[in-house]
Amino acid sequence: MTTLLALEDIKPLIHAPELITEMEAGFVLYSEGRVTVPPVGFLHFDDPPGDVHIKYGFVAEDEYYVLKMASGFYENGKLGLPDSNGLLLVFNQKTGAPELILIDECWLTDMRTAAAGAVAAKHLGPSAAQQIGIVGTGVQARMQLEMLSEVTDCRKCVVWGRDAEKVEAMIDELRSKESIRDWGLEIEAALTLDDLVTSSDLIVTTTSARDPLIRADLVQPGTHITAMGSDDHGKQELEAEVLARADVVVADSVAQCVDHGECHFAVREGILGEDAIRELGQVLLDPALGRTREDQITVADLTGVAIQDIQAAKMVARALKNQTAERTST
Repeated sequence: MTTLLALEDIKPLIHAPELITEMEAGFVLYSEGRVTVPPVGFLHFDDPPGDVHIKYGFVAEDEYYVLKMASGFYENGKLGLPDSNGLLLVFNQKTGAPELILIDECWLTDMRTAAAGAVAAKHLGPSAAQQIGIVGTGVQARMQLEMLSEVTDCRKCVVWGRDAEKVEAMIDELRSKESIRDWGLEIEAALTLDDLVTSSDLIVTTTSARDPLIRADLVQPGTHITAMGSDDHGKQELEAEVLARADVVVADSVAQCVDHGECHFAVREGILGEDAIRELGQVLLDPALGRTREDQITVADLTGVAIQDIQAAKMVARALKNQTAERTST
C-alpha cells in the first residue's frame, strides 16, 4: 500500500539537529562509494522561465530507493504562487513497490540543502566565527541562516541582496522568528557586497547568479565560504580565482561540481586541478583533509546530491513507522 503525505504531514517528522546528522551520514556513505547516484536530470523552460532537477539513487543494501523532482519557475510570484515545487517518490528496494509519495512542495529539498550548509560550516568554518555573511534574499538564504544556529555561536550577521527592499523584508522576517531571538543573533543589512566579504568570516552564497559576485582579492584569511547557488550549468557565484586561492576546496560531489558547480569554472580555466578537490564525506571521515589552521581560506561547493534526498526521505519513513508503532502499542 502506498502512503501519500502532504507538506503539513511531513514537517512535524523532520527536526533540524537530526537532519544535520543524517546529512553527515549520507555524505560519508557517498564518499565511501556505497551510494548509486546517476547524473542529475535537467529540464529547462524559456516561456515562462523555469527549470526542473531530477535526482535519484539508492544506498547499497538499504530499504528504499528514491526519486526526487524539484522545480523552480521564476515568474510564479506574478501568479501569487511560490517559485519552487516538487515531490519525492520512495520505493521498496527489494520489490520496486512504491511505498511513499511525499508532496513536500520542495520543502525537503530546501531543508536538506540548508542542513548540508550547516555540515559544511561545522566541519570547515572557523572555530569561533565573528560574523556571518548571507548573500541572497530568497528562501534558501533564510533557511541557511536558521540552520547555522545549530552549529555556530556567532552572534552577528549581515545580509546583502540586489534589492534593498527585499533585504530589509528578509531581516524583519528573521528578527521576528523565535529561533533567531533565542539565538541572540544581530542581523543588519550589509553596506555593500564587498563590505560583507571583507568583514565576514563565515559566508554563504544562495543566489542564481550567472556572473561571479565574490572577488578573490577581497576574501580574507580565515574565511569559510559555502557556495550553494551554482546547482545548474552556467550558474556561478564566486570568481574562479577564489577557489584557486583557497587552502581547502571541498565539494559535496567532485564529479557533480566539476560538471556544474563553482569547481567547474576553476577546473575549466586550468587554475584548479580536479585532484585537489576533496569531498565533504572524505573530510568527515578524516578531519585532517579539512581546515587545520584558523588562517586558512576554505570553500565548500554544494550542488546538491541525491544522497541528501535519500537520507531525508528515509528520515520521514522512519518517523512514520515509529508513529504507527506507537499508535499500535497503545
